[in-house]
Amino acid sequence: MRTKQVNLLITLVAVALFSFSCFCIYRITQTNNRLINCRNHILEFKENMLHLRNKTEKNSQEMMKVLNRIKYEITKRENLSGNLVAQKADILNKNETVSNTFEDLKFFFPHIRKEGRIYPDVIIGKGKTGVSFALGISTVNRGNYSYLKQTLTSVVSRMTLSEEKDSIVIVSVADSNEDYLHSVVKMITRKFKRQVRSGSLEVISIPAFLYSSMLNAKHLAEASQKLASWRIKQVLDFCILMLYAQPKAKYYLQLEDDIIAKEMYFTKITDFVGNISSNNWFFIEFSMLGFIEKPIDWLLNDIFQVKVCDTGEDLGNCIKRKKQIRIRYKPSLFQHVGIHSSFPGKEQYEKDVYY
Repeated sequence: MRTKQVNLLITLVAVALFSFSCFCIYRITQTNNRLINCRNHILEFKENMLHLRNKTEKNSQEMMKVLNRIKYEITKRENLSGNLVAQKADILNKNETVSNTFEDLKFFFPHIRKEGRIYPDVIIGKGKTGVSFALGISTVNRGNYSYLKQTLTSVVSRMTLSEEKDSIVIVSVADSNEDYLHSVVKMITRKFKRQVRSGSLEVISIPAFLYSSMLNAKHLAEASQKLASWRIKQVLDFCILMLYAQPKAKYYLQLEDDIIAKEMYFTKITDFVGNISSNNWFFIEFSMLGFIEKPIDWLLNDIFQVKVCDTGEDLGNCIKRKKQIRIRYKPSLFQHVGIHSSFPGKEQYEKDVYY
């Protein structure tokens, strides 16, 4: 009996040990499987990370290509003006109504009566308005001679930042020569980047259809006809520039493209205008030479005559009233520096003795 018990005990122990060994084998096997699965996950994760890194590097390379392309295009646009003439940036939206001010030109120039919208081509501009002063500079091609860069440098650099903020300089290219327009745009975008970005400097171009064929001096034989045509065109150039500037500012200052300005000229102008006691003034001259080119000054004289003088009245009374609306500031704030006129072959050496 004792032997049976011992055998039974041995059997139970053996069974227990077998069960324990099986349990241990199971747990170990289960653990090994988990380790294998974990390793597989790690390998898969590593593979995904490598794939992601390769993809990121590829995207980074693509991004660098795009950035380099953008940089190239910007450089190309700055150097070559980006074909700005072909891509004229008209600041008016297609649905925006154009001021009827330009429509009045159709009354004086029959050749444009059949045209639709009459408005200068805005080459550089951000539509800046609501300023105190608009400074207009009309320029044409003078061949190998150009004073525009010197003029703009003088006019812009002698403003304070607050004065620049409260003004706008408008350069009107009144020339059908697109190469000249390109050269003006190229010079301005390089030399006056900050003013262009802020919208304080604009460039417009007058559409060719605004000029009648009669203004094409190349086909005129006599010198007197060419001079008359040149004068008419100049008046039209100034009119269009003034009309464009009118809604932008309270005051308009007309400048030639071959002048230099005195130090603090703008401060002196604003102070003088602000301190004028009378509100009836119409015109202030800041240079004794006037426009130099005729017949602009002649037309102004006619305007003053019609505005303040009555037919048949005493000449002395008329002159006295003219002085009230036509004010002359001394000393002059601008000096004429150009020698070669915008009229081909003509040279001018006039200087303002009051400068």
